[in-house]
Amino acid sequence: MKAAAHTPSAEVSRLKAWLTAMRPHTLAASACPVVVASSLAWRVGTFRPVPALLCLLVAVLAQVAANLSNDYFDYKKGADTERRVGQRRAVASGWIAPRTMLTASLITLGLACLCGLGLLAYGDWRILLPAGIAIALCVPAYTAGPYPLAYHGWGDACVLLFYGVVPVCLTYYVQAGAISSAAVWLSIALGLLSINILLVNNVRDREQDAAAGKRTTVVRFGRRFGTWLYLACALLAVVCSWPVYFYRSAYTWLLFLIFLAFELLTWHDLRRLRGSDLNRVLSLTARNIWIYTLLLVSLLVF
Repeated sequence: MKAAAHTPSAEVSRLKAWLTAMRPHTLAASACPVVVASSLAWRVGTFRPVPALLCLLVAVLAQVAANLSNDYFDYKKGADTERRVGQRRAVASGWIAPRTMLTASLITLGLACLCGLGLLAYGDWRILLPAGIAIALCVPAYTAGPYPLAYHGWGDACVLLFYGVVPVCLTYYVQAGAISSAAVWLSIALGLLSINILLVNNVRDREQDAAAGKRTTVVRFGRRFGTWLYLACALLAVVCSWPVYFYRSAYTWLLFLIFLAFELLTWHDLRRLRGSDLNRVLSLTARNIWIYTLLLVSLLVF
């Protein structure tokens, strides 16, 4: 499919254009897994600030690179048009030139890789190097190449893996020297909550995605499926948090009712709202991940 017409819209400052492209309101998906894993390492007495910081930089820079890459490749594939109801895309809006966006994505990914090389001093390169290569390849492969993952229904699996399992387990590994079952369970929980960010996007953009040939799970199975999967991911995340109950008490799960209350309210909005109104639900979903993370931190650290 050819790229959408490049028609500049209302002028914005360069700073706002780049911030829009980086989508900082979604960065909870990359930052929170590192925070949770580091809190777990603190709990077992193995917290190490330098590798924790490097992991945070790798995670956030990789997500920013992915966001910039998606801005570019979705434009090239014609997925971003004037009918878009989601947040404005910088390239499609004419704020940033396509080549500039692609260059920025590659530079940001390169910075993430440099930070990742620093992690080799804290673990077995046979584990860390393949993981780093997989992350670096997945960033462009999500929306680019002959088989873009997001366009073939693999977005949810990619999010579970690269915004849950990989960041939590690797962050814990470079601090503790091993991967515990608690880290694995919490990594699944964070991955499920990050899937909810993707689901809100896919529910909102279902019609445009279908027109662009982007076969997300919501396009394949419908809006109703997407909204119920959102709730299932939230509930399963609480179930996967069971290792925290072991560290504290069996009644710790009651605190997660706070998180579930926010999630249920957000889920109600997801079912009720349409179009651009769902942009608010996206921000609320990211907020809920922070609430979940702060609950875990309070239970693991204090």
